[in-house]
Amino acid sequence: MKVTQLWLTDFRNYTSAELCPAPDGMTVLIGANGQGKTNLLEAVSWLATLESFRGAPDEALVRGGARRAVIRAQADRDGRALLVEAELVVAGQDRVQVNRQPLRRARDLLGAIRVTLFSPDDLALVKGSPGGRRRFLDQALVALSPRHDQLRGDLERVLRQRASLLKASGSRPGAGLLASLDVWDAKLAEVGEEVADARASLVGALAALATGAYQELAGESVPVTLSYQRSWEGNLAIALLASRNDDLRRGITTVGPHRDDLVLGLGGLPSRHHASQGEARSLALALRLAVHRAVAEEVGSAPVLLLDDVFSELDNDRAAALLAHLPAGQCLLTTTGEVPFQAQPDLVIRVDGGRLVAFQK
Repeated sequence: MKVTQLWLTDFRNYTSAELCPAPDGMTVLIGANGQGKTNLLEAVSWLATLESFRGAPDEALVRGGARRAVIRAQADRDGRALLVEAELVVAGQDRVQVNRQPLRRARDLLGAIRVTLFSPDDLALVKGSPGGRRRFLDQALVALSPRHDQLRGDLERVLRQRASLLKASGSRPGAGLLASLDVWDAKLAEVGEEVADARASLVGALAALATGAYQELAGESVPVTLSYQRSWEGNLAIALLASRNDDLRRGITTVGPHRDDLVLGLGGLPSRHHASQGEARSLALALRLAVHRAVAEEVGSAPVLLLDDVFSELDNDRAAALLAHLPAGQCLLTTTGEVPFQAQPDLVIRVDGGRLVAFQK
């Protein structure tokens, strides 16, 4: 997988820009904070995931004063040329197409381009709330197979419907509302079990990969454990019925995959509370590398690596270890300082105020 050209129009702080990254090596984007380096990675990532990795809504990606933004990328996937285009509008539906053919739904674009993103925010995978770890698992499942996006959407839809019923119930729900709740509980039990099973299977597959990656990055043999922790025991349908009175009283769904967690451990201790900052960053990077390697093995080609200012958060030893163990393939790296001497980039581009002003082979 490689992106050979990227064009932006009215995206973030870019009025117009064209980027031609090195196809098989490392492209370094260098510049001060706020100049637009991360915006370039965000555009590539959006084409792969249909969302901003910074959590911004689509309308925030459109340059101020413009009504729409356009992202176009010429890509090569296993020798097949792809022209992927997306139009993000401030008000209305986004439009996407592949090789000039419009797609009926934006979600149909998933799988055309695959990326693996590393960012300073990855520390939250280890130290943050369970929601971030659930998103990590769901995004990895979609990268492995886009069909998981439909499953994720089904879960969100059922949870919204059930939440609406619970909020409408009041203190004395009628027979009609309870009957409707029975229907949505059955749907939640079905899709919830499927989501949880998929996540748990992925966690099992990632465990050995994450252990190997952590040892490469940290330079020491420390056992890494990953376990999927469900918010219920046994059958989800039974658990939903058992929690119904509490759910009605509180107006929320208290059990289900939206309450689950990925529990991480280092050396037999929970990493969320016991890992140092350096250990936590190495573990977060190891998780990203594990997914990258799993996706490359599953689909037969490595995703594009996007490294957003990760070296500002790493000491010299960990930075050198990450560079030494980066998978082969295309890589785009941003930095505010000097290019790490171990990086050996194929191309260096200076970014200044939404302009790509200097190119160096």
